[in-house]
Amino acid sequence: MEVMEAIRTRRSIRSYKPDPVDNQSIQIVLEAARWAPSWKNTQCWRFIVVHNNGIKAALADCLIGSIKGGLASKNPAAEAVRTAPVVIVACAELGKSGYNGDKLATDKGEWYMFDVALAMQNFALAAHSLGLGTVHIGQFDAERTAGVLKLPENFCVVEMTPLGYPEQEPNIRPRKELAEIVFYEQYGQ
Repeated sequence: MEVMEAIRTRRSIRSYKPDPVDNQSIQIVLEAARWAPSWKNTQCWRFIVVHNNGIKAALADCLIGSIKGGLASKNPAAEAVRTAPVVIVACAELGKSGYNGDKLATDKGEWYMFDVALAMQNFALAAHSLGLGTVHIGQFDAERTAGVLKLPENFCVVEMTPLGYPEQEPNIRPRKELAEIVFYEQYGQ
C-alpha cells in the first residue's frame, strides 16, 4: 500500500474479528514504530504486547468513560481492548526526551508524548497496510494502567491500541480544507 493511500484510508477501529494476529505481523508493526524519529534519537518509547485475556480485561477497566465520572463500559474502546486479539501499550521512559543534558530544552516540557505519538502513528499506518486495525486510546487512568503492567517508576503509559482484523470499516470522516488550516508567512495569511 502506498503511503498516501494508507494515510487517507486508515480508520479508528473499535470492533475486531477474533482471528489471531500472527507474530510476523506484530513484529512488522513494531519495527515500523521503532523507526520513528525521536528527540535526539533518544527512542524513549517502550511497547508492551498483551495477548492475555485477563490483562486485557484489566486494561479495559482502566479506561475512563466519555461522560465525566463515567465507567469504562461507556468508553467505546473498552470492548475493543477486551476482545481484540492483541493490545499494544506504548510507554515512555521519563527524563530522556526534550532535554539538553539535564535541563529541559523547550517551554513544552518533556518531549516523550510527541516521540511516542510519532512511533504510534508509524505503527498504525503499518498495521493498516497489513489489513489490521488500530485505535489510539489515551483516555485511561495512567497510574492504574501502569500498575496492571508493573511499569518501573521512571516510566509512564502514554497510549494503548487494540490490534486485530477489523470487523467492519468505518466511513470516511470529513476533514477541514487546507485553506482552513494552512497559513503562509504569518497566522491568518
